[in-house]
Amino acid sequence: MNSNDQNANNGSYDIGLLFPVLFLVGIGIVMVYSASSAVALQRFGSDYLFLEKQAKFALVGLIGLVVCRNFPYRWYRLLTYPLLALSLVFLIAIQFTDYGFTAGGAARWLRFGGLSFQPSEFARLALVIFLAYSLDKKGDRLKEFKIGFVPHVIVLAVFVFCIIGQPDYGTVVILAALTWLMMFVGGVRCLHLFGTLLLLFLPVAYWLLTSSQYRMSRITGFLNPWQYPAGEGYQIIHSLMAFGTGGLWGAGIGQGYQKLFYLPEPHTDFIFSIIGEEFGLMGVLVIIMLYAWILLKGIRIARNAPDTFGSLVAIGLTAAMGMQICVNMGVTLGLLPTKGLTLPFLSYGGTSLLLNMASVGILLNIGAARRA
Repeated sequence: MNSNDQNANNGSYDIGLLFPVLFLVGIGIVMVYSASSAVALQRFGSDYLFLEKQAKFALVGLIGLVVCRNFPYRWYRLLTYPLLALSLVFLIAIQFTDYGFTAGGAARWLRFGGLSFQPSEFARLALVIFLAYSLDKKGDRLKEFKIGFVPHVIVLAVFVFCIIGQPDYGTVVILAALTWLMMFVGGVRCLHLFGTLLLLFLPVAYWLLTSSQYRMSRITGFLNPWQYPAGEGYQIIHSLMAFGTGGLWGAGIGQGYQKLFYLPEPHTDFIFSIIGEEFGLMGVLVIIMLYAWILLKGIRIARNAPDTFGSLVAIGLTAAMGMQICVNMGVTLGLLPTKGLTLPFLSYGGTSLLLNMASVGILLNIGAARRA
């Protein structure tokens, strides 16, 4: 173990990053209970069900954060391909084994006994580590189309092929954007990135969008939700109503109405709407500032990382988190079509919480390392 690894494992924690994350997790536990109690009572006979589960998820996530904080980030180089292979096995298992199950019209989960998790969340972490390793390893040869561009797009295409059949278009968009961003930061030629984007991927995306009535209905509901108040526009309308009802200071914790069987999935995809209704504009701004601070800390860690691999891992994890935050908030505010993505640290869900807290642990480990 070199001196940088020793510095990274000296037991110290960056409170400037750790505190806002734990604060958001705490808010998330409270808001999961507030948003889910009525639904949990009706469906399962216990209004504390999702609260208890989220608290357990948070504990497991905290353990994952501590483990990743003390696991030298350079060792992920050795785990790059095992993690990549494992994530693909999980994604394939959803479609071709009895362990995969469907919820809400999407086959996105694996279940082992009483435990379930979402492999696409794990795939995102595996993809970040692979891209960081590959981009760092190729070095000056990244300018070559066959070396710097094609292999990374092939790996992305395999992930997209596995995920798009679930379907999970939100994750597909994030993985694609994340791959392009990391290749750009890593040094792949802009001509390869933007030329291929304009000539190939945008036309394919347009075809995928227009070839499905389901996807087109999502777009029409997004563009004019008030024309389809009982259909495609239902979620957006009630989400906007929640924000409007909240006003400046909110209706008060536990006093929101949209969670009372009006807004679907108030404790997962639309928990930000419930926060807006119960804490108002001021509460929403506090949440946004906390997220902004976390992302800025992640960017700073990437800039000050001891090596290129650490820098790319940090920028990838930060960007993935930032994209998920922006997409979720954009959906709840009616700025983007509905995607089915959770809000990091706040939404109910064990896989999302565990992987995001593990990502913070990795960032803490990279940030603790010092240039030799």
